[in-house]
Amino acid sequence: MTRKKKDHDFAVNAFRVVQEAIDPKPLDPEPELIDGKNPYAVILGRRGGLKGGKARAEKLTPEQRKEIAKKAAAKRWGKE
Repeated sequence: MTRKKKDHDFAVNAFRVVQEAIDPKPLDPEPELIDGKNPYAVILGRRGGLKGGKARAEKLTPEQRKEIAKKAAAKRWGKE
């Protein structure tokens, strides 16, 4: 029976658990700002952004969606 490289035996897993219990990684109390933005706020904004388009589409009538699609196609193909 051959083992994959990722497979570890019981002793290796036990050692890792003990090491994490003895020396846990310290929690970062305040995140570092990246380009002047809080990374937690960026994640929350992305989460809301993913929901936004679908929620907006559900609220539009078929006529409104058709008009928006026509405008988008005109812009895309340069036929204003």
